[in-house]
Amino acid sequence: METLTKKTTILFSPELHHRLTRLAEQKGTSLGELVRSACEREYGGATAEEKLAAVRRLASLKLPVSTVRRMKRESVPDAERFAP
Repeated sequence: METLTKKTTILFSPELHHRLTRLAEQKGTSLGELVRSACEREYGGATAEEKLAAVRRLASLKLPVSTVRRMKRESVPDAERFAP
């Protein structure tokens, strides 16, 4: 587990605090962990620049790619029945 060393005070409305506290109880976690997880999901991911660089790296790969129809036939038995 990551060492927590920074403290932040957040003020919630009574209604929001109640909802978040109930949700944390339902999930079997603390209110702090619930908020940290939400912040990580929303703001902790890769930056737009990092995502763009990853897309560029993927696009530059020279991979053997066939037609969509052929790839469906090769990867899914009876593919035409599911996605004509």
